[in-house]
Amino acid sequence: MAALVAPEAAAPQGPTEAGETTEAAELSRSLSRLLPGLEADSKLGRRRALEALQRVLEAAQPEAPDADPDAAAAAFQGPWVHLLLPRLLRRLTDPAEGCRALAVHLLGLGLRRAARPRDALPRLLPALAARLASPEPARRPPPEACEELRLALVQLLGLAVRLTGAAFAPHLDDAVRALRCTLLDPFAAVRRESCECAAGLARATPDHFHMQSESLIGPLMQSISHQHWKVRVAVIEATGAAIQFGSGKSVDDVLPHFAQRLFDDVPQVRQAVMRVVGGWLLSLRDRYSFFHKLIPLLLSGFHDEIPEIASEASSLWERVGLQWQTENEEDLKDKLDFASPPPAHHPSPGSRPGLGCRELVFRNLSKILPAVCHDIDDWVAGTRVKSAQLLAVLLLHAEDHVTQHLEPVLRALLRACADEEAAVVSSRLYGERLLQCVQAVVSAGREDCRGAGEPLLEVLVTVLALWGPAGLSDKVQETLAALAAVEGMDGSQDLFRARVSPLLEWLAASHRDWTGHSVELLQLDVVLSHSGPALGEALPQLVPILRSCLQPARDPAMRLKLFSTLTGVLLGAPETVDSQGQLHGYLDTLVQDIFVPNLQWHAGRTAAAIRTAAVSCLWALVSSGGLSDGQIQDMQETLMPQILTTLEEDSQMTRLISCQIINLFLKTSNGVIDPDKFIKIYPELLKRLDDVSDDVRLAATSALVTWLQRVQSEASKCCYQSSVRHLYRELLVYLDDPEHAVQDAVLEALKAGSVLFPDLLVKETEAVLHKHRSPTYCEQLLQHLQALPPAQ
Repeated sequence: MAALVAPEAAAPQGPTEAGETTEAAELSRSLSRLLPGLEADSKLGRRRALEALQRVLEAAQPEAPDADPDAAAAAFQGPWVHLLLPRLLRRLTDPAEGCRALAVHLLGLGLRRAARPRDALPRLLPALAARLASPEPARRPPPEACEELRLALVQLLGLAVRLTGAAFAPHLDDAVRALRCTLLDPFAAVRRESCECAAGLARATPDHFHMQSESLIGPLMQSISHQHWKVRVAVIEATGAAIQFGSGKSVDDVLPHFAQRLFDDVPQVRQAVMRVVGGWLLSLRDRYSFFHKLIPLLLSGFHDEIPEIASEASSLWERVGLQWQTENEEDLKDKLDFASPPPAHHPSPGSRPGLGCRELVFRNLSKILPAVCHDIDDWVAGTRVKSAQLLAVLLLHAEDHVTQHLEPVLRALLRACADEEAAVVSSRLYGERLLQCVQAVVSAGREDCRGAGEPLLEVLVTVLALWGPAGLSDKVQETLAALAAVEGMDGSQDLFRARVSPLLEWLAASHRDWTGHSVELLQLDVVLSHSGPALGEALPQLVPILRSCLQPARDPAMRLKLFSTLTGVLLGAPETVDSQGQLHGYLDTLVQDIFVPNLQWHAGRTAAAIRTAAVSCLWALVSSGGLSDGQIQDMQETLMPQILTTLEEDSQMTRLISCQIINLFLKTSNGVIDPDKFIKIYPELLKRLDDVSDDVRLAATSALVTWLQRVQSEASKCCYQSSVRHLYRELLVYLDDPEHAVQDAVLEALKAGSVLFPDLLVKETEAVLHKHRSPTYCEQLLQHLQALPPAQ
C-alpha cells in the first residue's frame, strides 16, 4: 500500500489546482467531503461512503443534449487521478467483501469517465495484479477469495485494455502475471473472461505482446480441455489471438491440443478450431513455415458431422487457396494460363478444388502423408476414422502428384479397407462391383471358366475377407456355389477341397511380410474357416505358414489374430486339420516351434495378451478329442513347466485355462511324470486357491483332486506322504472358506484324497476342528473317514 499512499500524499489538499475548471473544482470539493469516510473503522461507514461516492459520480455524468462530453471528461480527469483513484485502490484490500465490490465498480466507472484512462494504469495495474496473482498459481489460492470479485477484477482489467489500447504496452508484465493465474481459476466464468482479456491484450499491443505471448500458452493449454464447452471455445479463440499477434514459436506446442479438440463432442468447439486454424492460414506472419502442420487440421473439418462446420471449413480452405494463388501468381503463371482438365476418373469434376488448394496440398504432401499413414494404425478408432477421411481429401487434391507416394498410400489404403471399424471403411461399394464382375464371368463363361477357377476363387476369397461382414457374405456364397457347379462339383465345400493347397501356396508367397493389417491374414482366415476336412490334406502347406508367422519376432497384432483363427480351427480338429489323422506328425512342430516360444514370459501387456492367446489355442488342441492320451503325454513333458508359469499371469482367463490344461495333463499321465517334476505341481496349484476369481479356485481344486488320484495310482505312494500331509493341512484351511462353493469343492478333494493316508487326515482334521468358525465341514469329513473300510 505504500506505493499507493505516496502519490496520494503528494496530491494537493486544497480545493482546486491551478488551471482547474469550475466543474473540476466543484467535483473536487464534493469528493473531499466524502473521502474521509473511506477510512472509517466500521464496515458500515466505509460502505456508506462508497455508496455516496457512487451517487456523486453517477449524478455528475452530463445528461443535457447540448453537453460537451469531452469537457466533462477533462473536468473529471484531475479529481479522478489525484483524489479518488488512490483511495479506491486501497479499498480493493478492504476486509468487507461488499466494500471491495463497490470499489471495483467505482474504478470501472472512473475509467469510463476519465479523459485519459491511461493515466490510471501505473497505479491500477500493480493493484489488480496483487489481487489476482498468487506466487504459485497451481498451488496457492489467489489473494481475492471471492470468485465473483475475481470476475469483476478481470472485467476491470479487460476494460482498461479496451480503453487504453496501445498505451497499455508498458504494463504488459503486470497484466500477464495476473492472467497466468486467472486462466487457471476454479471459477469457469473467470477463465472465460480471462481468455477474452488475453485476446484483447494481444490485439491492443501487437508490437510488444510477442515478448510475453509464450508465457500465456501454458495456462491456455491447461484450460483447453475444461469441462465447460464455453471455456474450451474461449481458450481456442484466445490462443488464436495470442499466436496471431504473438510468437509463432508456440504453434508446435498448441497443435496437438487443437488436434484433440477435433474429436470434441460439442460442435462449437470444433468450429472454433476450424476458424482459428483458417485464420492462421490466412493471416499468420510465419504461416508458410506451418502450412504442412495447419492444413491437415482444416481439411479434417471437411467430414464434420455438422454440415455447417464442414461447409465453413471448405469455404475457409477455398479462401486460403485463392490467397496463396494470388501471392504466388508469378510462380503459377503457366498453370494458370494452361489449366489442366480434371483427371479422367475424378469423382466430382464439377467441384474440383482450385489450383491454389491443389498446389498447397501437393507441395506439402511429403510432410503430411507420413503422419496420416501412421495415424491410420492408431489404436483409437476415432483417430483412424479421421485419418482415413483426411487421406481421401488429400488424394482428391493431389491428383496425379500422388504417384511418387503410391507405396505408402496404397499400404495405408489397404490397412484402412481391412479395418474392423465400419466408419474407417466408408464404402464397401468396390467389393460389390468386384463380386458382380465375377458373377458375370461365371454366368457368361460357364464351362469355359473351368480353366480360370483358381484365380476366380482367389477373388472371391478376397471379397469374402474384406467385405463379408458388410452384407456381401450371402452373395459370395451364391457365387461360390455357381462356380462349383461350373467346375462340376457338388458345392463350395468341394471347391475348397480341390483348391485348398493352391490357395495356401498363393498366400504363402508373401507370408514373411505379413503384419496385423495384412489382407492376406484375412484371406487365410477365410480359407481355413471354409475348407473344413480338406485342411487335413493341406498340412504340409499350412504348418510352415503358421510356424513362420507365429515366431516371437513377428508382428504382435498378426500373431494375436492368427492364434485366434487357429484356435477356432483346432476346436474342431477331427473335422478340420486332423480329418486325415495326420496331425500327430506335426505335434512336435506345434509344441517346440509355436507354443513354447509364445508361452515364454516377456514384459508388457502385448506379450501377456499373446500368452493368453497361446494358452487358449493349446487348450483347443488338447481338449478337441483328436489326440490320444499318449500324444498328450508327449506334449505335457515339454509344456508342463511353461503352463505352471502361466498360472501366475495377470489375466484371469489365462490362469483358468492353465488350471484346466494341467488337470488334463495329469489325467492322461498314467504315472509317467518324473517324481521330482510331479512333486512341483501341487504347490503351484495350491497358490491358486487364493486367487481373486472363484472360477480359478474351483479349477485349481479340481486339478488337485486329479493330482491326488495320480498319487494313489503310484506303487510307491509312501514316498509322497510328507507332500500329501502338507496338502491335507492347506486344504483344511480352505474348508473354512467364506465361499460355500469353494468349501464344497475342497471337501470333495479331501474325501478323494482321504484313501491315501486316512489316519493322517483324521489327525490333521481333529487338530484344526476347534479353529474353524463352523465345524460342519470338518465333521462331515470325519464322518466320511470313519465310514472308510479299514486299510489293507
